[in-house]
Parts: sequence; C-alpha cells; structure tokens
Amino acid sequence: MNKVSELFERSGAALHGHFVLTSGLHSDMYMQCAKLFEHGDITEELAAMAAEKVKPYGADVVVAPAVGAIIFGYALGKALGIPNMFAEREKDGKFALRRGFELKKGSKVIIAENVVTTGGSVKEVIDLVRELGSDVVAVAEVVDRSGGKVDFGVPNESLLTVDIKTYAPDACPMCKAGTPAVKPGSKGLK
Repeated sequence: MNKVSELFERSGAALHGHFVLTSGLHSDMYMQCAKLFEHGDITEELAAMAAEKVKPYGADVVVAPAVGAIIFGYALGKALGIPNMFAEREKDGKFALRRGFELKKGSKVIIAENVVTTGGSVKEVIDLVRELGSDVVAVAEVVDRSGGKVDFGVPNESLLTVDIKTYAPDACPMCKAGTPAVKPGSKGLK
C-alpha cells in the first residue's frame, strides 16, 4: 500500500458501499477527500508531494474547481509559493471565476483537483482558463480513479492512480441487488 492509500484508509476517507459519483456513475468505493483535508498535516503532506511533481512546469497560479478541490488548490498554491483561486458554477451550470478572482492573460496555470473519474470538471475548468487567455501547463490531483485513462491534453500528475470499477446506473449490480445508493459528494447526502 502506498503512502496516499494509507492516508485514505487511516483517515477514514476510503469509503466502501454503494455510491453515486459526481459523474453519475455508480461505484462500490468512494474517495472522500474532504475526510483527508480535515487534517491539516495530511493536507500539507499531500500538497508538498504534488508540488514536487508539478514544480517543473513553472506555473504562476493554481485554479481549482469548487467546491471539493478548494482546500487542495489552496494548499498546493501555498506549497508552490504561488496564488490560488477557484472556479465556481454559475446558475447556467458553467464554471466562472467570481469573488474578484482574475487571471492575467498568459498566466501559466495548474489545475488542482481532488478526485478525477471522468475528468469532466477539470476539462471544463481547462476550457475556462483558455477562454480567459491563459495556458494550462498541468493538472494535479490527489486521486485518478480512471486508472490513468483520463486525458486532459496536458501533463496529468496524480498522487494515487487507481482503477476502481464504475457502472452506468442501468448496469449497476448493486442497484440490481436492491442496495440503496448514497451520494456522499458535496452535492449529495451527508
């Protein structure tokens, strides 16, 4: 078991059961980074590990999709000694920079994410950053649940790559067995 897996298990952030992921897919495992990030020492350790991986890309700002990656984005920016900000969804469902956040044209950006399954949110934030005239130089995430299959068109640095089986809702064996699903993410149940 590697260090990041150990931190997930020790902090109770590796959940086992029947879950609906942000992507809408179902899984029998959920990586609840919020449980990791409630521990400042673990957050700092993960951010330092990620900073070592992305430092060579020469970024000058970190952008994270809200809400789940805000803490990791902050910690990564702090570890790199560069500013951080987060993108939020507007009422139309699209990501935007709000709260006075602005990217200077030509900024070199690292996108920080907690967990990637399909990469949908990261891809949307990459599009936003590019629309604002800045360059995404890399993506850094705590967990890549795609098993390394997700492609952002830029370097992708993950602290933990796992291939956890996911299911479309109509093909989910847990649903077919009648096991209730829980959506533990930021938009789900508590």
